[in-house]
Amino acid sequence: MTGADMRAAGSVRLRTTLAAVLVVAVALVVGVAALVLTVRGSLRDAAETTAEQRVADLVAQVEASGPPHAAPDDETDDETDDEPEDVVWQVVGPDSQLLAADPSLRGRIPDGDDDTVELPGAEHRYAVASDDTEDGSVVTAAVSLEDVDETTAALAAPLLLGAPLLLLVVGATTWLVVSRALRPVERIRAEVERISGSSLDRRVPEPPVRDEVGRLARTMNQMLVRLQGARDRQEEFVADASHELRSPLASIRQAAEVARAHPGALPDGELAATVHEEVLRMQSLVDQLLVLARAGDARGRAPWAEVDLDDLVLADARRVIRSGLTIDTRDVGAGRVHGDAVALAQVVRNLVDNAARHARRGVRLSLGAADGAVVLTVEDDGTGVPERDRDRVFERFVRLDDARARDAGGSGLGLAIVREVVTAHGGSVALGPSALGGARFDVRLPA
Repeated sequence: MTGADMRAAGSVRLRTTLAAVLVVAVALVVGVAALVLTVRGSLRDAAETTAEQRVADLVAQVEASGPPHAAPDDETDDETDDEPEDVVWQVVGPDSQLLAADPSLRGRIPDGDDDTVELPGAEHRYAVASDDTEDGSVVTAAVSLEDVDETTAALAAPLLLGAPLLLLVVGATTWLVVSRALRPVERIRAEVERISGSSLDRRVPEPPVRDEVGRLARTMNQMLVRLQGARDRQEEFVADASHELRSPLASIRQAAEVARAHPGALPDGELAATVHEEVLRMQSLVDQLLVLARAGDARGRAPWAEVDLDDLVLADARRVIRSGLTIDTRDVGAGRVHGDAVALAQVVRNLVDNAARHARRGVRLSLGAADGAVVLTVEDDGTGVPERDRDRVFERFVRLDDARARDAGGSGLGLAIVREVVTAHGGSVALGPSALGGARFDVRLPA
């Protein structure tokens, strides 16, 4: 594994880990703040309620029997270390004279609109509540917020100290989980890196778990199977094409060497006739190879258009009419498809030529619509095709009767072209026995 690969793999783990830690950190901050504020607000509300209840009790007492007998102590030494009680109170007359106050209170409870005040000698603020009596006196009570501050501190401290530990656990867990998830991906990458054009038989390891990585591995293996099959077919195609081209070249060379070594040994015009015949055979073979290549390459095919298949069938029927061979076109009806007109014409030509080549007396052509498709049927009254060979005849360079096929000009590519073109058009081709006694080809194309 190279350094760049490690950085690339690490960046995925790092980004995922940082994202997880960041999300958890934000959630923790919001959660801790909400919890602390909620608890602090609840405790403070309780202190204010206590102060209000104390004021209500004092107001009732003042109105019933006068101020309490606790004497105000204006002369208390402000430097004393005594801290006020948690709950303190005072009663101030209409003339602002202090009538009574809690003995632990040093001075007065400050007036103001704030809900909390600071008292002399107290370390914490006090929640304040006040109310007026019927005679105009003002009763004020204050409750220490010491419990609120201490509870808030006791709650926030462990939360703030535990947050970094929780983030560390989240980060480490995310790192390990992502690393484990990426491990099979790294094995797949390493195996793919070792695969070349000459080793397409290799496969990437498939994890036993049927998750996204497992589906990726299976998809890649399926792709490798297709690539291997395409390479094997290409190599077989090149080998077969080379073999087929060697025959006419060998014939031309043999005739030329005889004419060169023994001038006059060949009758006049025989060398030219031999060369012409073999060149025509090579030209036909090359043309068919080009049709096959174009059928398998969507980039190189002509633009598709509406094609009247019945026109192509009737034109080919007229082309192959010869003495002693009957072409039955009575069942040819209208049939329009969308596709490459040149390639479809080649399909019709190859099927008709194949039927005419093997027919004894006649060929029957049919065309019509069925179940949303256009069906072309080509039948002959020849010897037919054995059932064991009905799939093999569509392979490239396959001749069931090699000598007869070569004499008739067959290259073994005609039916292969038919299958390639029909498949490229989203159709299908099938071979079976004909009621005439020979072979029956059924081609189905989308209407």
